[in-house]
Amino acid sequence: MARVLVVDDEVGVRESLRMLLKDECEVVTAGGVDEALAAVEATPPDLILLDLVMPGGSGLDLLAALAEHEVRPPVVVLTATRTVATAVEAMKLGASDYVTKPFEVEALRIKVRQLLERRDLEREVERLRAQVESQERLGDLIGRSDPMQELFHTLRRVARSTTSVLIRGESGTGKELAARALHDLGPRAAGPFVAVNCAAIPDSLIESELFGHEKGAFTGASERRVGKFEAAAGGTLFLDEIGELAPAVQAKLLRALQDLRVERVGSTEPIQVDVRVVAATHRDLERDIAEGRFREDLFYRINVVPVALPALRERRGDIRRLAEHFLAAATERAGAGPRQISREALAALERAPWPGNVRELQNAIEHGVALCEAEVLGLDDLPAAVVRADLLEGLRDQVRSGERAFEDAVAEFERELLVEALERAGWNQTRAAEQLHITRRALKLRMDRLAVTPPS
Repeated sequence: MARVLVVDDEVGVRESLRMLLKDECEVVTAGGVDEALAAVEATPPDLILLDLVMPGGSGLDLLAALAEHEVRPPVVVLTATRTVATAVEAMKLGASDYVTKPFEVEALRIKVRQLLERRDLEREVERLRAQVESQERLGDLIGRSDPMQELFHTLRRVARSTTSVLIRGESGTGKELAARALHDLGPRAAGPFVAVNCAAIPDSLIESELFGHEKGAFTGASERRVGKFEAAAGGTLFLDEIGELAPAVQAKLLRALQDLRVERVGSTEPIQVDVRVVAATHRDLERDIAEGRFREDLFYRINVVPVALPALRERRGDIRRLAEHFLAAATERAGAGPRQISREALAALERAPWPGNVRELQNAIEHGVALCEAEVLGLDDLPAAVVRADLLEGLRDQVRSGERAFEDAVAEFERELLVEALERAGWNQTRAAEQLHITRRALKLRMDRLAVTPPS
């Protein structure tokens, strides 16, 4: 049953409203602003009937206080005819409606019923929106495509355990986001999440980074340092790009995972560690094993549960949602910028190859926001590589459909390759020719034939 708070300094008015509404909702009453705020704090009501003129604080004071409150129920102001102007001021402060005294009983009952029904509808919309949101994202991973829904299902199941997980996927697909989702959904969510990028740490320092070191263990070790294994105690240790580890470190990592004990550099005393290890790589570890670059026994230790992240080109249906998400985030950070993406720009984004995956898409949107001077982010605001890829894909479609002759499409394709190489080389023809593996003379002949000229 809905809960209605009646705020009025007159006992008779409070009792009359309670009797009027008691069959349709639970009615609680307050004789002033402080008492009303206490009632809202105790159990937030679904609707407030508020008298404007009260001793010790007006209804406007309560509206101002509610504006700062986390829960803001709809408010119907009760006002005498002579204070209608004040009621209008109350509407500006957030009141939903007002009723003049003396009020018509049935009209007030209908108004209350309508506002409560609207409140129920808004809550249902919020519930459905949250339900849709929960289906198309997991943590910071976003996607409603079949590959992403399958990934979400896998991550939810795997998160319940504490076994080791190997996340595989191309660069930029969101491997760390998947690892964080595993941590946040699992029994170790209250513990720390510690991430280590194994490719970013020199071989000479990675052992100390993972296992820690004692004071004086090596030159520059001026004090004891706790390693990432110890720092992640009770939580999750994420080893990103584990395939980049040197063989010597792989051996020590294997021992730590088998024994759940580590030894700081410069010490022989083992330290028990309680961590869940989630590793990630973009490499073909099976090939690395065959070629002697990665230990087979370590692979089996970390690959207890494999999780594969799809490339962005394998889930193009998510590109629009991701682009809109990145646009909103970039615009908020910038404090201003485009509010939407044009149809042409979205089409180009959905056709692009995205070798850098979601990270490349995010960078493209941020690039566009930085350059866009209109309300709508257009095709010209996107990076040249995206626009060029869209142009080339368009050429393919035109040839397939018969809209464009094959020779014309080939010439346009050749022209785009030349311009791209020249732009990368700063329009230095010698360097551009080297990139294209042709002579400078051959490049110049093609530039003349295709009317390619340096920008003025």
